[in-house]
Amino acid sequence: MVIREETERIEEKTLSPFATLSSKTKGRKNPETKCNTRTEFQRDRDRIIYSKAFRRLKHKTQVFISPEGDHYRTRLTHTLEVSQIARTIARSLRLNEDLTEAIALGHDLGHTPFGHAGERILKEICPLGFRHNEQSVRVVQNLEKNRKGLNLTYEVYDGILCHTGSKLAATLEGRIVRYADRIAYINHDIEDAIRGGILSEKELPKSCLKVLGNTSSERINNMIVNIVENSVGKNEIIMSDDYEKATNMLRDFMFSNVYVDSDAKSEESKAENLIKMLYTKLVEEPERLPDEFYNTVEEEGIDRVVCDYIAGMSDRYAVNVFNLIYIPARWMKDNFNYN
Repeated sequence: MVIREETERIEEKTLSPFATLSSKTKGRKNPETKCNTRTEFQRDRDRIIYSKAFRRLKHKTQVFISPEGDHYRTRLTHTLEVSQIARTIARSLRLNEDLTEAIALGHDLGHTPFGHAGERILKEICPLGFRHNEQSVRVVQNLEKNRKGLNLTYEVYDGILCHTGSKLAATLEGRIVRYADRIAYINHDIEDAIRGGILSEKELPKSCLKVLGNTSSERINNMIVNIVENSVGKNEIIMSDDYEKATNMLRDFMFSNVYVDSDAKSEESKAENLIKMLYTKLVEEPERLPDEFYNTVEEEGIDRVVCDYIAGMSDRYAVNVFNLIYIPARWMKDNFNYN
């Protein structure tokens, strides 16, 4: 028996009857020979980690654009925190930890530069619209590996797509990531906002803290435990009513005080203008696109290609491309002649 088969047998014996078994995956669009050592979901996780889009997350904004300091979150550190929270919940409920981790690591691969400001302006100016969860699926399905895609399993695609929005994932593992994402960003954004002087702990709504906890670590632990206690033995992932209400209130507080019109957002209008100007110029002059994008314009349409190109940029790469297009280069030739 190969190692993968033994792992699949262990899953069948030990996981919850509500878990998604690796051996029962709906499979890949393009069938592949199975690995001797890794399950299908382990392979998906590895493919995501080794993707270019995953590496670019380290230079993409979470909340603060170009923060001066080593401890503010980026899109990559957010993703790792989501993965840790999601894996803890999955293991506690005896669900498939590998599937959960793969979805968590891939859930934000389609996020734009400059955080939600980038998403907001692309949604506004691109005729096709824009949602980062849909773009994350497009990244792993169509754009990675020189447009061959990563050929992931159906369950991972579904979990990435449904980590936000009205539609719930088909698997409990995908629904865990939905909660883990919210738990992570609410609490780490509070920490970053306090570090950046945008909020003080005294401003946090006391009614929420009374339910969830006074510190970030307390809240994260309590929210995880609440989900586990209320979901164990059930074919659903839920919080208790009081925790759900307090979590939503805290999220609304963050939108009112940090995510919209706060000092943390003071540079967002510049970021939006930068992306808008890039988009307009590249649509008008597609020859400026890298060859791998320019060569697909006829097949996919200019708006689709420009949107893909900009959405994949890191913050600093977007700035560099903007400078190349709009900022005059210095003339470096030395014309002085002392002879």
